[in-house]
Amino acid sequence: MPQSQQEEEGDVVEIVTTIGDRDVVDEGHFTNESAQILIGEIMGCNRDLENIKQNINDVQNKTKNIIDGLGRV
Repeated sequence: MPQSQQEEEGDVVEIVTTIGDRDVVDEGHFTNESAQILIGEIMGCNRDLENIKQNINDVQNKTKNIIDGLGRV
């Protein structure tokens, strides 16, 4: 199982990836600060996903416009 450790002002958070897409945080080292870090990571991932969705929509629209243009030729 892959695992990582992150140090933040003396606090250590250990995240162990289990079967599936769930992360389990060792409760003995979990703090409010650790939670804020993880929430920030989630927010960053959500922003990245929104950007990817927008890029996909842009590419689909460009492709549709190209196909429409070719249909007129």
